[in-house]
Amino acid sequence: MMTMDRKEGQTLFEVTPEISHFAELCEKNNAIDKELYTKYEVKRGLRDLNGKGVLAGLTNISDVCAKKIVNGEEVPCAGNLYYRGYNIKDLVQGFLKDKHYGFEEIAYLLLFGELPDKTQLQTFHETLVERRTLPPTFVRDVIMKAPSRDMMNSLSRSILSLYTYDPHADDTSIPNVLRQSLNLISQFPMLMIYGYHAYNYRMGEDLFIYAPSPELSTAENILMMLRENKKYTKLEAKILDMALVLHMDHGGGNNSTFTTHVVTSSGTDTYSTIVAAMASLKGPKHGGANVKVTQ
Repeated sequence: MMTMDRKEGQTLFEVTPEISHFAELCEKNNAIDKELYTKYEVKRGLRDLNGKGVLAGLTNISDVCAKKIVNGEEVPCAGNLYYRGYNIKDLVQGFLKDKHYGFEEIAYLLLFGELPDKTQLQTFHETLVERRTLPPTFVRDVIMKAPSRDMMNSLSRSILSLYTYDPHADDTSIPNVLRQSLNLISQFPMLMIYGYHAYNYRMGEDLFIYAPSPELSTAENILMMLRENKKYTKLEAKILDMALVLHMDHGGGNNSTFTTHVVTSSGTDTYSTIVAAMASLKGPKHGGANVKVTQ
């Protein structure tokens, strides 16, 4: 049996002189003259040379308006976010006025293109509730094993592992992809919270794992499962619910959404697609910017 002593194991996680030498070769022999991007009008990622966003797709799901034309010039303005043609401010005022949580209602809107009535919303809520479950021993065998210090890494590993439990994982028909997507929407809070608790347990804290409650909204369940005493205020739940709504979609051209266009064009499965998008979202120039803000 091959064994690895401590010194050899540390080498895996160190930049040795040999690695530094190879890195210099990479920089020397792989650089591309920046002027060539101008000559051939090639965009570098999703920005042009002036830092302006590049249109990379079309969508009728959401739109962000952050600029307006003044005297023939584009200038920044108070931003507006639209979901399926509705201003997000109107949508938020709508579910606040009706005194119900908005995540489930807006998820319905984004997925199906229209706002649900009370019966449709209740049916959709029940559909999500029945999918708030994980495969037997999944928490023990996947989440508790080598928990990650990074939440995006933890979520990605869990999602990719769910592929192995799905007998129809590679079926890319619309009904099956919708089934998988609804499963993931329902499972995300558990994957997130359980992964967080697993890492804290590894760091010496107490471990508590609570099942989601069918009576609670997505936001309420997140807070309930997060707290050892299961307590939260209505204000906390409303603010979290609103944050979930505001982060749900931002057009077809952002980095992680664009990643789904690229990856699905190969015909790959839902789990691989979502993990690829999350890998993009983790970056500090995209969703990972939130980490920089808290720091």
